This record gives sequence, structure tokens and C-alpha cells, in this order.
Amino acid sequence: MHFKLIIAFVDDDMTADVMQAAREAGATGATIIGNARGEGLKPPKSFWGLSLEAHRDVLLFLVEQHLSRQILETISATAKFDTTSGTGIAIQLDVEDAVGVNHQIEKLTEIVEKQL
Repeated sequence: MHFKLIIAFVDDDMTADVMQAAREAGATGATIIGNARGEGLKPPKSFWGLSLEAHRDVLLFLVEQHLSRQILETISATAKFDTTSGTGIAIQLDVEDAVGVNHQIEKLTEIVEKQL
């Protein structure tokens, strides 16, 4: 079985919605790294020297390759990446090898066989 890693940078208030949508699209879980910061095209606004940037979470999804595009598009639609500026981004990377996922492979095999 081959995997992809989807890394999504989302506003922290969207994390629960993105997680639920990704699960419905076939993700079996994620690792969440909280309180990340970043800048896009426009620097964050400040008020008396205090930054007014939104807090972001980094979501790491290890997903089966046949499900990855649908999960990525679902994340994008849920977080409104392509319709609202500054809401975040998601990327997908090939995973050469993974360990510790044997417990997920049986469930994923059933899901992928239904999709194919």
C-alpha cells in the first residue's frame, strides 16, 4: 500500500470542520500541531506593536494514495482555500515508506477496493 502525506495549514477555528470533512472523505486520522504562525502575500496587521495575526494549526494526514486527491480537495473546499484569501493552504507529498500503520491498512484496503 502506498501513502501520501497531506499537510494542511488552517485557521485554528476551522480545524474541527476540516478534520471531520477529511474523515468523511477517507482520512483515518491526523496529527495536529497547534499555534503555528505564518505570512501570506500581505503581512499581518499590527495594533500598537501587537500582532493581529490569526492562529493556525498544522494538520498532518497520512492517507492512502488513491484517496489522497479527494481528501485534499475536500480539505480545500471546507477551509475555503481557493475562495477566501488568507485562509490557509494544503500540500501533498509522496511518502516513500511508513511504519506503524498496519492497523489502518485493513480498513483502508476495504475502502480503496470499493473506490476502484
